[in-house]
Amino acid sequence: MTTSIDISRLAGTYEIDPAHTRIGFVARHAMVTKVRGAFNEFSGTARIDGANPADSTVELTIQAASIDTRNADRDGHLRSNDFLQMDEYPQIVFRSTAVTWVSDTEFEVTGDLTVKDVTRPVTVPFAFEGQATDPFGNVRVGFEGSTTINRKDFGVTWNAALETGGVLVSDKVVLEFEVSAIKQG
Repeated sequence: MTTSIDISRLAGTYEIDPAHTRIGFVARHAMVTKVRGAFNEFSGTARIDGANPADSTVELTIQAASIDTRNADRDGHLRSNDFLQMDEYPQIVFRSTAVTWVSDTEFEVTGDLTVKDVTRPVTVPFAFEGQATDPFGNVRVGFEGSTTINRKDFGVTWNAALETGGVLVSDKVVLEFEVSAIKQG
């Protein structure tokens, strides 16, 4: 359940809490099922400008080698030159170019997503999930969002044809963000 945003109360700089955040993805496999995965190593910051919310910023850096689909062989293939080429391109980076507050519970973050040295604009709609002070005195905020990208737009083009028609891996990939961030002093 989303909670109304009081942007002026949220003003400040936040660090993403990797222990309580999921950055995941979903892709179709063999055209009949979905494979879900996540990245386990990442860091990010968000600066919320309470006086001028449109001046808010978000940056995220993901370690490509941390990809995890709960299958070691598949993860190895995803890290290889067929997909992410993590030896040559170890990081996936997102830097916002615009933050638009669309309602009292929702906002959109538009920015440049770089995968394998290819940068494309992406917009992610987010819902504000709330603000709380945890037992350690940290002010936390929660956001959830998702967007769909075409992996081929980022040079991730490997695929295999199926005898029954279609391909092994979908071009469209849903990116999922479940974020817990801690306000910095």
